[in-house]
Order: sequence, then C-alpha cells, then structure tokens
Amino acid sequence: MGVLNNLIPFSLIFWGQTQIASGLATILNATTPLFTLVVAHLLTRDERMNGAKVAALLAGFAGVTVLVGPDFLLGDRAGFWGQLACLGAALSYAFAGVYGRRFQTMGVAPMQAAAGQVTASAILILPIMLMVDRPWTLPALPSASIWAALAGLALLSTALAYVLYFRILAAAGATNLLLVTFLIPVIAIPLGATVLGERLELHHFAGMALIGLGLAAIDGRIAARLRAAK
Repeated sequence: MGVLNNLIPFSLIFWGQTQIASGLATILNATTPLFTLVVAHLLTRDERMNGAKVAALLAGFAGVTVLVGPDFLLGDRAGFWGQLACLGAALSYAFAGVYGRRFQTMGVAPMQAAAGQVTASAILILPIMLMVDRPWTLPALPSASIWAALAGLALLSTALAYVLYFRILAAAGATNLLLVTFLIPVIAIPLGATVLGERLELHHFAGMALIGLGLAAIDGRIAARLRAAK
C-alpha cells in the first residue's frame, strides 16, 4: 500500500504538476474510479462490471481523450507527458484501492493500516529524497510557510485522509470509495485560479464533463432514476 497509494502516485503527481496546471492534474486524478472499474473487475468477484459501468467507462475515457488529445496533436510533449504521469498515478490509486480491501478481512484497524502504509512509504522514499532533494544543502531553519505547508500535507492531506480512506474502503468498497476523487477538481480549480493564476481551456471543462457523466453512471443513481421514470 505504501508503494501503490503513496510512493508511485505522489511522485507522478508531483512531477506532472511541474508540467501542467494543478486544476488539470486534479481532473485527471478524477479518473481514478474509472481505472478502479477495470482493476476491480479483473481482480475481484463482487465488484464486476455491468452494462452501466461499461458505458461509464467509455464516457470517462472519452473525456480523457478530449483532455489529452489537443496537447498531443499540437506537439506539447511536456504537457502530454505531465498528463500521462497524472493518469499513471490514478491507475496506481486504483490498484491500491482494490489491494487495500484485504485489510478488513485480516482484522487490521483503519488506524493501523494508515500508519503502516505511511510509515512504509516514508522509509521507501527516503533514499530517493536524499538523492534528489539533498536536504543538507537546504536552509537549516525552514520558514514558517514551509512548516505550515508540511503540517497541512502531513496532518490533513495524509494522516487524517488515510484514516478516513480505510474506514470508507471497508464499508463501501473500492469503486465507491474512489468516487471521491471527482470532488477534488471542484475545490482545486478555483484555488488554482485564485492562488496560482491558472486558467483552463474549454476542452478541459468538456473533458471534465464527460468524466463526470461517467462517474455519475458508476454511482448508479442516474440509471435508477431513469428506470423509475419509466
């Protein structure tokens, strides 16, 4: 879980956001449930795909094509590889969600699973951090803003988030758990625009709409309402 849910996706998203806007990165991260559909179908017996989920998958990946296509066709290779890195992170999250289901049957508490995962990923990434960041070259006394950023990432975005992650995973399953990723762009896009001055293009919002349609179909409520209307 440390590799699949932290080491790989955090590294890919971090690098990807050096090439693309944060809002676009969060839209691509919202494809995680679509990848989870495929992974869960192949690796589990109780989260299999049906007709509605296949339609959701097609709509979602049509959205990804709309998002990624222009950069690839126009020759923006940095943007293309940055988007591909964020998609790779979403795929890694999908495998983590399915793999993490086993902790419930093993009797591992959510707090224990979260602590083990984060501790393992910290140990695994330590040699990479030493080679890339070379902390001995950084200021001995980081600024208050750096401490605040570390506290926010460590306590809210990681520690608290993963305790909730394993609780919801045990109760709702991998696919339903990872639907939460579609809420991230709703928060990140306005933040990116106001704090970082980022701006998304029309095709980014069109792609997000298709991905949102696919995620809504996964949830099953649209199909249930259509059946009720008949």
